[in-house]
Amino acid sequence: VMQGRIHYYEGYEPEQLIFPVRVLGEWGISNLLLTNASGGINHSFQPGDLVLINDHINFTGFNPLVGKNNDKWGPRFPDMTYAYSPELISALEKAAMDQRILIRKGVYIAFSGPSYETPAEIRMARLLGADLVGMSTVPEVIAANHMGIRVAAISCVANYAAGMTANRLTEEEVLSEMAKASEKVTALLTAFFNLPDLV
Repeated sequence: VMQGRIHYYEGYEPEQLIFPVRVLGEWGISNLLLTNASGGINHSFQPGDLVLINDHINFTGFNPLVGKNNDKWGPRFPDMTYAYSPELISALEKAAMDQRILIRKGVYIAFSGPSYETPAEIRMARLLGADLVGMSTVPEVIAANHMGIRVAAISCVANYAAGMTANRLTEEEVLSEMAKASEKVTALLTAFFNLPDLV
C-alpha cells in the first residue's frame, strides 16, 4: 500500500521513519511485508538476486524506540529473536517455488548512509555475518516487532558491495538493476498474496 519510504539520511528523525508503521499498526494490520535494494556482501550473491532477510544487524547508530515508551503499542524492551517471521519466510519460499524463482536467505546490515560503505566497512560487515548491506528497513522492522506485527522482507541485490569489484558504486546502477528485477518481484508478491493459507 506504500510506494517508497523516507530515510534517516534525508534528515528525518527516527520517529518519523517509523510513523507509517505506527499508522498501519493502529489500523490493525497483523503482517508487514517490506522490500528494499541492497548491496551484496555474500560472495555467492549476484546483482538481480532476490533475498529473504532472516535477521539484521543495526549499524545505523540509532534505535527508533529510544525515548518514552507507549505501552499501548508494545513493551519497553521488545524481543527481536524472531524479528523476521519464520512463517512468512516459509510462505515466501513456497511462492517463489511455485513461480520457479530462485530466492536466497541472508542477514542484512543497515548503515545510516548516505555515503556508500568503504571496502573496509564491507569486510567488517562480512566478518560480522552480514550478507547484504543497505540504508533502510531496520527501523520499520523494529517498530513493527514492538507492535506485535509479523514481518517479512525481500531484498533485491542491486550491486556488489564496495571493494568486491574495482567499480565505483553509483545510484544509476542500483536503479537499473531494480528496474530489471521488477517483473520477478511482482510475480513473487502476486503468488505470495494469493497463497490460500496466508493469514
